[in-house]
Order: sequence, then structure tokens, then C-alpha cells
Amino acid sequence: MSAETPDHPTACLALADGTLFFGRGFGATGERTAELCFNTAMTGYQEIMTDPSYAGQVVTFTFPHIGNVGVNAEDDEANDPVAEGMVVKWDPTEPSNWRAAGDLSDWLARRGRIGIGGVDTRRLTRAIRQQGAPHIALAHDPDGAFDIDALVKAARAFSGLEGRDLAREVTCAQSYRWDETRWAWPEGFGRQQAPSHRVVALDYGAKRNILRCLASAGCDVTVLPATATAADVLAQNPDGLFLSNGPGDPAATGDYAVPMIRDVLDTTDLPVFGICLGHQMLALALGAETIKMNHGHHGANHPVKDLETGKVEITSMNHGFTVDSQSLPPGVVETHVSLFDGSNCGLRMADRPVFSVQYHPEASPGPQDSYYLFERFAAAMERRAV
Repeated sequence: MSAETPDHPTACLALADGTLFFGRGFGATGERTAELCFNTAMTGYQEIMTDPSYAGQVVTFTFPHIGNVGVNAEDDEANDPVAEGMVVKWDPTEPSNWRAAGDLSDWLARRGRIGIGGVDTRRLTRAIRQQGAPHIALAHDPDGAFDIDALVKAARAFSGLEGRDLAREVTCAQSYRWDETRWAWPEGFGRQQAPSHRVVALDYGAKRNILRCLASAGCDVTVLPATATAADVLAQNPDGLFLSNGPGDPAATGDYAVPMIRDVLDTTDLPVFGICLGHQMLALALGAETIKMNHGHHGANHPVKDLETGKVEITSMNHGFTVDSQSLPPGVVETHVSLFDGSNCGLRMADRPVFSVQYHPEASPGPQDSYYLFERFAAAMERRAV
């Protein structure tokens, strides 16, 4: 079925069920297979494309003005885009922003990522919500020569994200130190000159702005690869352990991450703070389970309720798996829930400063309602030092 066919289409999005969307290609040429998700954020397309949590996915942007502020090196969350491509309603325009150092299409082309414009993203988003995140093939050919049967076949052959340990593919190759703090007008990024706490951050696909928030909260951050052991962590003599965001199936990453976390919890009283995949890793280590969601949560406008204070926070989210709240063991308290669907968004140990959230309190992009969590982590380390 052809959803729409503009004049001289140069890109094709083929879903595994045979549905086709034609449009105008931009960025790199070629073909990619991936899982398709949608993101409802109104800002931050560059941060979204470079978020390592999007490994193995193509992002449909529900907001139509994509590319209007251009791109710049300061907004990258990783060295290169990690999402395989993007789907947009309107073709990217010439950038109009004082921070722009280039335009989106050229940036994608240099980084080997495909974009398709002119797509009915409302229809596509409804299909994702109703049917679940589909497997797709995305192709860009300036001549418009597409082998439709081959594209559909490629989409059907995509292995999906369940069972895949993508954190191992996006983690750092070796440990490094981080002291850069959050961006602030007019100075830009700063440096943490007088840290109060030594933190080890496990990199399952860490965003740079998460590390900046840790530094801004007074942390001297040492980043370790996802496969680091408890001995590697404790060799740094940390005051706290941070578990980062990341992509893929948490059960697969948990094969090596969960034993490390359990060893740290069993042998130390370190405060522990997890975000996104780190939240799921902590939950698995404490005895809970995770499940694949129908279409996940991706956006910068998700309401989350703090069950302990009654406060509602507007949050940034990016996850396709969730912690099964019904599987939380005794001694583990559910702290936050999504007001969209009631899914788990936070937990803590009842008797220790060990906690995590499913959403992204670093707000890149998104609202800053939840930055207090970094301060809570710092306060827990301060109390431990007394």
C-alpha cells in the first residue's frame, strides 16, 4: 500500500507489513534497517540523533520544524549520530539561529545518516501507537530507483531490539575523566574546579549532558566501560556509583552489568543513582524484571508523578523497555509512575541511598523539573562522608 507519493520521490520508508511511505531524501544516501519510533519533543533534534539510547532505531519526529536551528558541535551528546535516520513532515529549511554552525542535511550526510521528508508523520505515528514499533527499511536514492520487494524483505529480516546488547556497541573503549559542567549563558560550558565527591559512572551509552550534570553537582567523574567489574569500580575508591542511560534490551546488558551492581551493593554502602537503562540495570540487580513496551516513551513532555511527594514533573524520556512494577521485591519502593500509562518510572531501596529513574533529569532536550535528583545523589554522598 502506498501511503503517499510526492513527485519524484527520492526516499522510501518500507515497513515490515508492506506499508510504504515515499518522500524526499536528505542526508546520506543508501539503505538502513532499524526499529521505528516516534519522538514528540519540540526541540533538540540534534541531541536526540546523537543520544546513544537510539542505537538501532530510526526516529519519526512529530514536530514538523526539524532543521530550523541548524547544528553545532556543542549540542552533540556523542561523537556521532547514533540513530540510524530520521523521518520528518517538512523538508529541513535553511537554519536561522545564532548558534548554527551548519545545516542538518549536510551534517547527516557527513555522518552517514539518512533523512526522509514529506511524510505524513501523523499517520505514521498513529500506526506506531496502534501496532507497536515496527521494523523498517529506509532508503535514499537521488534517482528514485527502489527495489520495493527487497526493502520490505530487509525490514522483515531485521532482528529487532529484543535480546540485543547494544550497550556494548556504544560504550567507551577505555576509562576517562570528566569535569565539564552544564552550559550557561554567556560563558558556555564550564569546568568543575573543586569537586566534593568521587563518582564512577558506568557508560552504557552515557549522554554528555548527564555527565555535565554530575560535574555541576560537585562530582569528580570517572567514566568506565559498560563491562567494568565491581573490582574495577572499587579500585577507583568512589564515593558513589552512577549507572547511565543506554540502548538495547536490558536483560541482555544485564548478563554482565547485574553481577557487577550486586557485588557493589553486597560489599559496600555506596550511594547508587541510575537513569534510563541504568534504572533498569538496578531493578534487575534488585530482583525485578523488565518487559518490552508496545511503542515506548520518547519525548520531552511526559508527565511523571512522584508517589512520595505528590508532585508531578514534566520529563524527558527515551526508552522502549520498562521495569515491571509488579515484580519489585520487598524492600524496593516504587517512587515514580508515568501519568500516560501508569508504567514504572522510579524506584529506591527502602533502607539505603540507592535509587533510579526511568526518565532523563538532565533535560537535553526537555524541561529541567528533575535536576534535583543529581543534588539528591550528591547529598547522599555528603551524608556518607560524615
